[in-house]
Amino acid sequence: MMAVAEASQESLKQRLNVSGGHGLKGTLRVSGAKNSALVLMTASLLSSETVELTNIPSLTDIDGMSAILESLGVQVDRASDRIRLTAAELSGSAPPYELVNSLRASFFSIGPLLGRLGHARVPLPGGCRIGARPVIEHIRGLKALGAVVNVEHGIVSASVPGSRKRLSGAQIVLDCPSVGATETILMAAVLAEGVSTIENAAQEPEVQDLANLLNTMGARITGAGGPVITVEGVERLRGCSNYPVIPDRIEAGTFLMAAAITRSPLVVEPVIPEHLSAVLQKLRDCGCSIEINGRSVTITPGEIHAVDITTQPFPGFPTDLQAPFMALMCTAKGTSVISEKIYENRLQHVAELQRMGASIRLESSTAIVEGVAQLSAAPVTGTDLRAAAAMVLAGLSAKGITEVSGLKHLDRGYDDLEAKLSSVGAEVKRNIP
Repeated sequence: MMAVAEASQESLKQRLNVSGGHGLKGTLRVSGAKNSALVLMTASLLSSETVELTNIPSLTDIDGMSAILESLGVQVDRASDRIRLTAAELSGSAPPYELVNSLRASFFSIGPLLGRLGHARVPLPGGCRIGARPVIEHIRGLKALGAVVNVEHGIVSASVPGSRKRLSGAQIVLDCPSVGATETILMAAVLAEGVSTIENAAQEPEVQDLANLLNTMGARITGAGGPVITVEGVERLRGCSNYPVIPDRIEAGTFLMAAAITRSPLVVEPVIPEHLSAVLQKLRDCGCSIEINGRSVTITPGEIHAVDITTQPFPGFPTDLQAPFMALMCTAKGTSVISEKIYENRLQHVAELQRMGASIRLESSTAIVEGVAQLSAAPVTGTDLRAAAAMVLAGLSAKGITEVSGLKHLDRGYDDLEAKLSSVGAEVKRNIP
């Protein structure tokens, strides 16, 4: 627990010095998906047998989730990009506030804890301050499955009444296709008695990855990746070995935008192209040539022209790539309109880009970006995870050396970003005081 807090404090003091104007060349390797790995780790709570995951990225969020699972009695063994999780003897059903408060994905543990033990007490989550992101959908779904749920003093308490302590299948219709709610309900429903359906379910690749893992463990799930998921409850789940986390589509998209903003040809791999269809199309629209060869994407930027984007649930343009794409549009010819429809506070990077000479006008949740000939280096702060990545991209393009702070956010979601960018010719150095 202390190690996670110390790592966060350490990255709070650090700065990334990004020297602009250098072309990139070569191949950038994409790590496993953070948002998938975190929820797959919580799925280990559903079985008394060992769950072994591979392609796990090295991130502070992964460290945080490991600490949370250990606090519940899970044995966590990690080596390189492989992690073995054994929840044979759960000693708790209430992860501590100080851990949950810094990691939103930790709230997902309520589903498997409730499904396996029949009770759970989980503090309301923290994470990046990019909007309300309410958990009401999670709670509604758990109640539909038969749980009694109360929220008091910032803690969500859930229990299954009766002696059997087993949830019951139900038909659940989500008001909005929330990824977190879909995953929470999915994990709760796999051990429920009877059949459950989740309508208006999130269709993100991370939901599909979770369903694939659960099916490997013996669950009976159909329809993941579509708007209706059906879950036939089973008595128990077994463990599994060597289950690979999907490549991180957000990291891959960030790398493709790094190529575009520096006007550099790059190869990005491994990528599952279908996971990035909307992003690849926008990159083509703004002037990039995209060549797909299996799980490899080669991008060759031409003259970059302004295009409009609106963030949407998958398969639309992902909110997690809105900030990096805005950095790119700051250097495009023409005026682009960027509308954020997912999180109300996810335009905090606008002020930081303006410090670098970007011409951006805000109208509520829409940014009107007029491209400029050249960004200029400035001290900037990454206000959240994806905003921090946007600052790094802007720095790659800017004249001078940009000092980026807010690395505690960056380290939550990008595995050794400076080393990866340096390997293809960028001049990026971490300044450790």
